[in-house]
Amino acid sequence: MIKKISRLRRSKRTRATIKRLGETRLCINKTPRHIYAQLIAPNGSEVLASASSLDKEFKKDHNNGGNVEAATLIGSMIGQRAKSLNITKVAFDRSGFQYHGRIKALADAARKQGLNF
Repeated sequence: MIKKISRLRRSKRTRATIKRLGETRLCINKTPRHIYAQLIAPNGSEVLASASSLDKEFKKDHNNGGNVEAATLIGSMIGQRAKSLNITKVAFDRSGFQYHGRIKALADAARKQGLNF
């Protein structure tokens, strides 16, 4: 339980900094089976776009959402959806997770689609 509390504390600190910057936030959440990404407006009250391993578009080709390959696909999906909304600059909110593995794969794929963190 200490690990989760530490992660949540780190995420609060990151979100406070992002709020001061006033940028669109790319928020990531992961579970052992799935990964989720959302583009949240600078005011924090609305989700502009989202992609997850539960989307129909993802499910038709893949059945496992808990690996690096899935994270890469979700990163490219959220990058394309951001591009369609003319969003190029975002603040990367990794929700206190370590920048490693699935989080890094998602970020790299989003950068390839044209997002700048």
